[in-house]
Amino acid sequence: MVGRQAAIKADGGRQPAQTKDKTHTAAINHADPSPQRGAQVTRLYEPLAYTDRPIQDRYWSRFLPQDPDQPPPLTGHQQAEVAIIGAGYTGLSAAIQLADAGVDVAVLDANGPGWGASGRNGGLVSVGSAKLEDARIRQTYGAADAQVFFDAERAAVSLVETYIDRFDLDVDRHSRGYTYLAHSPAAVGDLHAYGREYSDRYGLDYEYIPKAEMPAHGLNSPDLHGAVTLPIGFALNPMKFVLGLTGAARRAGARLVHNSPVSRVEQHDGQHLLVTPNGSLRAKTLLICTNGYSADTVPSALAARYLPVQSNILVTRTLREAELAAQGWTSDQMCVDSRRLLHYFRLLPDRRMLFGLRGSVRVNERSMRATEARARADFDRMFPAWRDVETEYFWSGLICLTRSLVPFVGPIPGLAQAYAGLGFHGSGVTMAPYAGALLADLVLGRQARPHPDLMKRAPKRFELGRWRRGALPLAFAYYGLRDRM
Repeated sequence: MVGRQAAIKADGGRQPAQTKDKTHTAAINHADPSPQRGAQVTRLYEPLAYTDRPIQDRYWSRFLPQDPDQPPPLTGHQQAEVAIIGAGYTGLSAAIQLADAGVDVAVLDANGPGWGASGRNGGLVSVGSAKLEDARIRQTYGAADAQVFFDAERAAVSLVETYIDRFDLDVDRHSRGYTYLAHSPAAVGDLHAYGREYSDRYGLDYEYIPKAEMPAHGLNSPDLHGAVTLPIGFALNPMKFVLGLTGAARRAGARLVHNSPVSRVEQHDGQHLLVTPNGSLRAKTLLICTNGYSADTVPSALAARYLPVQSNILVTRTLREAELAAQGWTSDQMCVDSRRLLHYFRLLPDRRMLFGLRGSVRVNERSMRATEARARADFDRMFPAWRDVETEYFWSGLICLTRSLVPFVGPIPGLAQAYAGLGFHGSGVTMAPYAGALLADLVLGRQARPHPDLMKRAPKRFELGRWRRGALPLAFAYYGLRDRM
């Protein structure tokens, strides 16, 4: 999400390379249950959503190592001070912060770093991790805590920059802030209001670009009618970023364990027991960092407190200079339009066009083909000079909403010494690493960065419980109608 209009990004990836991690094992008493007795994991989407099929044709896979050195899955009974489920941006950031503080931390992932949101998204680093307008945030949570939240959003962008600089990561960074575009003549009037809201929040100026001047900025499209460019943020290669954080966490001393899905979480003698197919891990403190790939049963205390939503991205072949000139789109800016079911897009450094959208509600072969066709139709309408430019990549994944429409980083209700960070509303490249750092702060009992109370509140359960995904078709139909008005 960018600004208050969420750019819901797609998630996931394959397992990146790793060298052997430090291994610290400790015996667990014989009362621990057998790993083979795993319970059925309950997730909201069709089983295909949790396989490699949605990322079969993913552009970011080309940046994975050819011969990854994978650590073995969890075997036997092991121990750690802190156990983290999920090796994406959130879990890795938490692991880095905790390991830096000398904490024995183990990170378990069902697949590997980048398989979830961290390896499928559009690579947009920007403020805007809530789905509520600023006025609604102030009204609901108070002006003081709202400002802490806005400060946290800006600090989240800064933390991504800090990680890039500290670990000397080559992430193909580009774009000076981001550009927000009116998708219709009626939406033009909201551009200045959008810019003023941004200025009020951060004390920074915005640049307004009327439609007549858009071609001069390399932003020519018959489907876009004006723009504002906002100075905070940039674009990056999300797979390179997650691989960089993986290496940083490993070097800091965190144990990273791949291909070890947690089938259940239990509490024994004041500690958490995480059961996997071939082993178990006992830890005093538990962090859940699985976002849109969470399960209602791992742990059950989070059931119905999050809602995964599908997002999709296509990437074209490399565009020739003549083709770029013919369309009049040459800008390196990362962009998002003003639709409620918005599009987000950018020219990649190799001059391919990345184009993302949301709105699909099922994960099966038929739905994926239909969504790709719809994405291509939208692309052709917005960039008619590129109608004959081939789509070389298309993939999808799950992001995550909360019922309160703000991120959650706090204690899990009813589960002692357990915390979660999720619900980034499509802005996970930015807010997920920050959420991981906040989780580490909670574990360490410190407040090293802005952490608004509104993010600490446990999300309310969605009214439809395990059937909550059933509300999405109606909601998307309504938003689609509003976008066409």
